[in-house]
Amino acid sequence: MTITQLQYVLAVAEYKNFTLAAEKCFVTQPTLSMQIQKVEEELGIQIFDRTKKPIQLTEIGHKIVNQAKNIVNEADRIQDIVHQQKGFIGGEFRLGIIPTIMPTLLPMFLNNFIKKYPKVKLIIEELHTEDIIFKLNNGHLDAAIAATPLNEEKIKEIVLYFEPFVAYIPENHGVFNKKEIEISDLNLDEILLLQDGHCFRDSILNLCKSDKNLENNHFKIESGSFETLIKLADEGLGTTLLPYLHTLDLKEKDQAKLRHFVEPKPAREVSLIYPKSELKIHIIDALRSTIAGVIKGAIVFQNVQIISPKATK
Repeated sequence: MTITQLQYVLAVAEYKNFTLAAEKCFVTQPTLSMQIQKVEEELGIQIFDRTKKPIQLTEIGHKIVNQAKNIVNEADRIQDIVHQQKGFIGGEFRLGIIPTIMPTLLPMFLNNFIKKYPKVKLIIEELHTEDIIFKLNNGHLDAAIAATPLNEEKIKEIVLYFEPFVAYIPENHGVFNKKEIEISDLNLDEILLLQDGHCFRDSILNLCKSDKNLENNHFKIESGSFETLIKLADEGLGTTLLPYLHTLDLKEKDQAKLRHFVEPKPAREVSLIYPKSELKIHIIDALRSTIAGVIKGAIVFQNVQIISPKATK
């Protein structure tokens, strides 16, 4: 069997459809089907149960797919070895970034990176953490930037920085006159949250629940952007929490409504994450180094308490 045939097997295992898998592999459906059939004939087993819709892996098929992933990764590593030996940093690199980090961090490092490493073709996707984990595990991303720790068995994490949470308090609020606030000053029922699917939302819920026993929370408004939450807070509809980097670009009148927490400041851990196979590690290291160079001047907080981005069950 060939590496290409194993790639076809992995595509069908992921998409559970021969036609869709063929499209993703840029071959015709008959070609893909014939190559997979050759693998099955060579092994003398059925990898896929074609009687089910969508197509399912057989019991032995699950084991073969797991091994096929290892083989394809190791084959890709050969090119990595050659690139590292030659000191070559280039080629296509697929990077995922969560929505609450993308607008602030990406402009800080992207220009520097592409100038320093012009042979790297960065393909950047804005994705929620759940989608990032799926794509990393299935070989559709080379690395990602997300809030951690995620405690995923097949994913490594390199911490880039710690980013405190900052409260945005409208002038008519009871704690507006406080210079610094505590978690106990927050009322979860009046905090305006990002919509479900954002890990920053889950971090806020974890932050509040770590200090209060809140059972039946009621959220009147949920939004997909911090800008909307700020405008709603200004209308007297509640308060909100922002990641520190997002506060740097606020207008002066809005910055006057920001309140930092007392130390240790609640914060999120932002990391560069990638598969444990460490493919394209030379580009990952270059990315980490570039981000570290631009972020050290912006994030100076040390005494922080990391709040988990994982939703509580």
